[in-house]
Amino acid sequence: MEVIVNDNNVDHALRILKKKMQREGVYKDMKIHRRFEKPSVKKARKRTESLRRSRKLNRRRMAVEGY
Repeated sequence: MEVIVNDNNVDHALRILKKKMQREGVYKDMKIHRRFEKPSVKKARKRTESLRRSRKLNRRRMAVEGY
């Protein structure tokens, strides 16, 4: 990941970097890997994330189709 600093404005570049990291999911990944996650908990988390993604996709489809 790369951020260009213009006019020595490091604060602005830092904000851009943080936004990029959040969009890429780096913060979420760091939070998950802070401690050991049991395989059963990992499986349940992945299942709920999958359900959330599919529901979000269905809501978008319904909005486009007009239901």
